[in-house]
Amino acid sequence: MNHSSQKPVAVVILNWNGAKMLEHYLPSVVSGTSSGLADIIVADNGSDDNSIVLLKQKFPQVGIIGLDRNYGFAQGYNLAIKQLGHKYIVLLNSDVATPCNWLEPLFGYMEDNPGTGACQPKILSDAEHDSFEYAGAAGGYIDANGFPYCRGRLFDTVETDSGQYDTVVKADWVSGACFFVRRQVYIDSGGLDASFFAHMEEIDLCWRIRRMGYELAAIPQSHVYHLGGGTLPMGNPRKTYLNFRNNLLLLNKNLPKKVRRRKLFIRRLYDTLAGAVFLVKGNMADAQAVLRAHIDFRKWRKKTSPGPDAPELDLTRDKPNIIIQYYLKKRRFFSEI
Repeated sequence: MNHSSQKPVAVVILNWNGAKMLEHYLPSVVSGTSSGLADIIVADNGSDDNSIVLLKQKFPQVGIIGLDRNYGFAQGYNLAIKQLGHKYIVLLNSDVATPCNWLEPLFGYMEDNPGTGACQPKILSDAEHDSFEYAGAAGGYIDANGFPYCRGRLFDTVETDSGQYDTVVKADWVSGACFFVRRQVYIDSGGLDASFFAHMEEIDLCWRIRRMGYELAAIPQSHVYHLGGGTLPMGNPRKTYLNFRNNLLLLNKNLPKKVRRRKLFIRRLYDTLAGAVFLVKGNMADAQAVLRAHIDFRKWRKKTSPGPDAPELDLTRDKPNIIIQYYLKKRRFFSEI
């Protein structure tokens, strides 16, 4: 099924047994998205609930790409995007509400800035509309030791949005919750890495897009509302495991050879400290998750070679150490670091 279209943008929502989520969030995407600008397409990962029936009955204007089984987040998107012919793709989470004309500022910026490979809107919380959402906020960055953080979110401190980050900025990564990307750039970069399973795969993709010579941007003139934590809530040991393991995978794949060993050594010391803090707090499950993440990373490291070394790009270079900024200097806001 080849979805070639005269429209420049395809808004692609990946779904697996998410009929309830689609019923709740899809109406805002349909009403908020200009039908002249974009096709809305649900890529279905072999759902066995009533997702497809719901789409056909209630959302006849929404396209469907039916995959034969559940390929997971990364591979599901990769397979769907290969079938599309649009100039731009938006990877949109199924738990995102979009207000009217959310797409125009993103599209306009990408048309005017051919050197930008991908961008994101301002991502606000669907639970509290005046608060940033954890996954992406107003643009993502990477610190000196490879910890991801955002304009509007440092570790678990999420800021209230009072317009303080309403300028367009270049970013190190943009959020997978609402990821606006040139289709050809997505294809040429290799797309999302399925080995991550979940968490940080968009940061890995962004690093590769940056290595191709493209910039990334956060465009707060557009905003969306993200529920977040829909699949794995915060404080879940599985989430802890994936975050720690995938952060190491991310650095191993993308750091330049000359700094890779040293940075990974420092990073693993910090992780050991985090595991010790979990233990002291009596949080045995999370402490075990950190340990397991490191054991599995070591196994994977032997099997997987780092990405190609040219061109090299060290996103951790000349960056602040947010562990020191946040925990020692008690700086809780992006604007303070």
